Amino acid sequence: MNKLGYADTGDELIGAPKSVRIAGVLEREIMSGQLGRGAALESENALVKRFSVSRNTVRKSLEILSGKGLITTRSGIGSFVTYGGRTIDDRRGWSVALASGGEEIGTRVLRIERGAMDLPDAPEDVRGDCLMVDRLRFRVATGRAVSLERSRVPWRAGFGDILRDGLTNGSLTDTLRERGLRVAKGDEWANVLAALPAEDAAVLGRQAGEPMLLLRRLTRAADDSVIEYVRSVLDPERFGLHMRF
Repeated sequence: MNKLGYADTGDELIGAPKSVRIAGVLEREIMSGQLGRGAALESENALVKRFSVSRNTVRKSLEILSGKGLITTRSGIGSFVTYGGRTIDDRRGWSVALASGGEEIGTRVLRIERGAMDLPDAPEDVRGDCLMVDRLRFRVATGRAVSLERSRVPWRAGFGDILRDGLTNGSLTDTLRERGLRVAKGDEWANVLAALPAEDAAVLGRQAGEPMLLLRRLTRAADDSVIEYVRSVLDPERFGLHMRF
């Protein structure tokens, strides 16, 4: 069992219990927009038949989704999607963007280059040259920024192509997966950034000194090597965090 106890229902859960794998299928349907906010999930009986499992297994799957803030279950009525937002770069983790009304979010890449680690709070084993990718997420309708993400990936052979060609499908995750770099485990920390620095405020179009949400994420491969360290400054009115323990 992985260190997350399979609570993370991503798409790489080989050996996970049936309840977790079923939750993963349903989560992807919700995240993709196939099941929108307010939509009713199939009944427990229908899910039992669909996945050929017991009712108890289905209920455990629904509990996982409920614990992640994706659905709500009403006794005698059914389960309904409560998630209306987006994940950050669609990577696994417990950070959930609480968007309203399925508002469209755009991404602007601010920087892709090679350079020395410049994030002072990065772990010791992430020092050295990195692939540096800075991205700004914003509301398409208004242009207002909602997050500033600074990703740092330890430099590896073959990364020079990324500097020339850019990100695959506009996604750093897809770019790394193409090169065999897949996340097996990681850590994530959430804190309050008491005062937004002037440099970040200028990029985000906000006032310096505003309180923001600070998310830090460290992911590793199966051999424990670091894949990515990312530091994100998030609009606290848009993003929320849910932890199950």
